[in-house]
Amino acid sequence: MAEPEFTAKGVRIGKRLRSLTRAGQVRISDGRVELLTSYGSEIDSAPVQAVRASRPWFAPEARAHADLNGKRYSLTLGEHDPAPGEPGLPAARRFIEAVRRAAGRGG
Repeated sequence: MAEPEFTAKGVRIGKRLRSLTRAGQVRISDGRVELLTSYGSEIDSAPVQAVRASRPWFAPEARAHADLNGKRYSLTLGEHDPAPGEPGLPAARRFIEAVRRAAGRGG
C-alpha cells in the first residue's frame, strides 16, 4: 500500500445541516478519496477523478466542500492549520489542491 497523498484527522464532516462526525478523517490514497469516521469506518469514498472539491464562497478558510457519488459533504479541516503569520497553506486549501493534483487536473 502506497503512502497516502493527503491525510487530515480531526475533521468535522457534515451533509447538509447534519453532522456525521466531529473528529473524522479525510484521506487520499491509491487513487481514492475516503471520508472516515473517528473510528475508521467509511462514510463514503470515490475515485479521485470523480470527486469535485471546492471552497465555499463566504466561509472560513478551514471549510471545504467535497462532492462524492452525487452527495455533497461539508468538511472543516482547520485543526492543523499554521498559526497566523507562519508559512503554510490552510488544510482546506491543501485538500483541494491534493484532489486536483491526484486527479491530474493541475494544482
